[in-house]
Formats: sequence, structure tokens, C-alpha cells
Amino acid sequence: MGKLFGTDGIRGVVNAGLDADLAYKVGLAAAQVLAKNKKPGEKPVVTIGKDTRISGDLLKGSLIAGLCTAGADVLDLGTLPTPGVAWVTVDEGADAGIVISASHNPFEHNGIKIFNGKGFKLSDELEEKIEDIVLFGHNDVPRKTHGEIGKVSYVAEKAVADYIDHLQSTITSDLAGLRILVDCANGASYTTAARLFDQFPKLRTDVINADPDGININDKCGSTHMDSLAAMVKAGGYDIGIAFDGDADRCLAVDENGVLIDGDQVMAACGLDLKGKGKLPGDAVVATVMSNLGLHVFAKENGLKVECTDVGDRNVLERMVEKGYVLGGEQSGHMIFLDYATTGDGQLTALQILALLKESGKKASEVFGACQRYPQVLINIPVADNDVKKAVMASPLLAQAIQQEEAALGDDGRVLVRPSGTEALMRVMVEAKTQEVAQQTAQRLADLIAGL
Repeated sequence: MGKLFGTDGIRGVVNAGLDADLAYKVGLAAAQVLAKNKKPGEKPVVTIGKDTRISGDLLKGSLIAGLCTAGADVLDLGTLPTPGVAWVTVDEGADAGIVISASHNPFEHNGIKIFNGKGFKLSDELEEKIEDIVLFGHNDVPRKTHGEIGKVSYVAEKAVADYIDHLQSTITSDLAGLRILVDCANGASYTTAARLFDQFPKLRTDVINADPDGININDKCGSTHMDSLAAMVKAGGYDIGIAFDGDADRCLAVDENGVLIDGDQVMAACGLDLKGKGKLPGDAVVATVMSNLGLHVFAKENGLKVECTDVGDRNVLERMVEKGYVLGGEQSGHMIFLDYATTGDGQLTALQILALLKESGKKASEVFGACQRYPQVLINIPVADNDVKKAVMASPLLAQAIQQEEAALGDDGRVLVRPSGTEALMRVMVEAKTQEVAQQTAQRLADLIAGL
């Protein structure tokens, strides 16, 4: 990770690390980097969209000022889910797209994420070039004058309509007879979700948490707070509940009994369905090392292959592109259907879930509960710094203990010990057939690490 860009763009608390000045410099730098691929006299075109945080307009105005000052034209998409910005960027033939969002984080946080013209997250190389200009060379970026200054086009309504049409086109089912409850997390999907599901007149949809006020995004709602949705689905007799996060690149669900359906279970059910239709290259899905053992057991029993990457949807996507796979994701609900999208897309995922549910004629608990979740325990152990992390990972005592615990679990569990990529923590994750065994195993390893 660089000094500004982390694994998912630039993140921070607004005016306490991420402010208008930084956003302006990022706009300047991005325009200059993009202009190097243009013919003389051609202006780069950049789309820009945001979620519903109170700080979104502040950062957007500064980014646009920087972009236009350095000669880039801007398509202002208004409030639009992150995957919508990525899709519109490609559809409009823009050179890049910028999303202002901190995803599932609290409202005081925000972020700046940049997509390339193909809708993929910007490469490390281009992020480094932008970072270098922001930190060391922003004063050297030429400020355009006269007709070379960039202009802004406000295209929010067209962007929303086109994106909804695209999502609707990804399924052929009319979803007739299903009754669903949708939680928008008071986030970006409030502009699209109701309109999207209204495109299916035989689908009965109720929407909650679609009244953002700038500070209630992800507040006890959405995919990071599922309890309320679960209770309402069970009490209201819904077939399924759908929850998005603040920028709607994640989707989790609950079945008719209010039981969680996580990303692993969505991958399992959709993967099996695609395999049966001959639409799953290599009969493979791409998951991460944090995916539940239940996914691996389900895959083995049903002739699916699971390829695992490090944590992060960026890593999942890279493996999918590398191997030509079409389905991947994370337990947290980042699902990538590469035939239709270049990034995780919560509403796209929801449509695939609903289409599969309708086609099966079964209850959600039967379709998605077929992939059972093994009890999982995660313990975080504070450490002083990265040097300690390295020393812990190199410890022969730890390696021996992990080997012994894995042998005791056999095929009925697994152990994962890793350093956090963002915090001064070591993480111990254990899965086993029972919660008690998982807890005891994890605690033994955590105690060992704490004493090293």
C-alpha cells in the first residue's frame, strides 16, 4: 500500500486526514495522468459519483475543481452505487471513474476510489503516479485557461436509468410471486433499488432504510446490521430479505426464517446453478482464505472447485480475470458476476439470488442453506508493530502449534493465523464442527501468540 492509497482507495475521517485540499490535489493529479494517454487537444473524460454521506458534496466539489482546473471534462452522476459508477464509466466511454464513498463504514468516514476506463480498479502503477503528484508535484500541474478548462455535465438521471436497465437485462425471470424486503442502508441504493425492483411488476417489494439524511448511512441498518431485517422478514412472512451496504457493492440476505445467507452460500448456490447450465468455466468459483469451510465441503460434494486468494475483492477479481472465471466473492457479500460487472455489485447479486430462488421453486432456506456454515471463531491479538507481526509469523513454536491443532481437527475444521493488513493485530480464525471446539482451539493459539 502507498502513502495515500490503501487496498480500496483513499480512506479517512473527513477533515481529519481526508479533506477538500487533498481531494482537489487528487483531481489535479488524476487529470494530468489521464491526459498523457490523450491526443493533443483532447480532454480526458471522468465520471464521478458518490454515496449519501454528508461530506460527499464537499469532496465532490473539490475533486471536480481539480479535474476541471487540469483540463478534464466531468460527468457528474450524482448519488449512485459504486458498481453503477464503474458500469457507466464503461458505457459512456469515459477515461476513468471516481467514487466518493467509504462503503460500509460510519458516516464520518469517506473515501476516494478510482476506476479505469474498463471499469476495473486503478492499477497500482497509476495509483502511484497520482500519489506522487499529490504529495510532491501538484504545484507543477499546468492550470488550464480559456477553452482548455474542463466542463461539467450533470447526467444523474440518465446514469440511474441506464444502470437500472443494465441490471434488469441480466435476468430473464419476471420474479412473479416472490415477496421481498429490501434494506438500502440509507446509502447510495436509495436512488436505484426501489426503481429497479419496480421494473418487475409481479414481484412484491417493500423497501426500508431508504431515507438518507447524510449521517444515518449504515447506522444500525444494511448488510453490517442484519438483525432488524431478519426479524422483519420472519414476522412479515417474506420469502427473502436483501440488504446492501452504503455504496451497494455488497449484498447479504436472510431466508424466510430470518437466518443469514452469506456470500459463501450465495457463491455455492449460484455456482452450482451455473455449473448445471454449462456456464461456469473450470467448474470453479474464486473465494478468499476467510471463506467458510462449509463452502469447501459443499464444493467437494457437488463437483465444484474453489480457488482461494488473499482477503479483498481486488484479489478475487484479479484471479478471475487471470483464469477466465466468471464467479467469485467474499463471505462479507462482495460478489462478482464477471459476465455482467467488473466489480462487486449488490443489486446485481440480488437479482441473481431472486432469479435462482424463483427458478428453483423452493424456499430460500433450502436453496442457500444447502451450503452449511461451520462455526467460526475469530480472535484478534494486539501487537506492537509490523516487526512483531513478522516475528510471530516466523515462530517455530507457532508453526508447530498450528500443525498440531490442524491434525486434531482433521477434515472437520481449519486454522488460519495471519497479521492484519490495516491494524496492529494478529488474527486467529478457527472453524470446527462445534462452536466449543472452535473457541477452545482459537483461544489456545491466541494465548500462545500473546506470550511470544
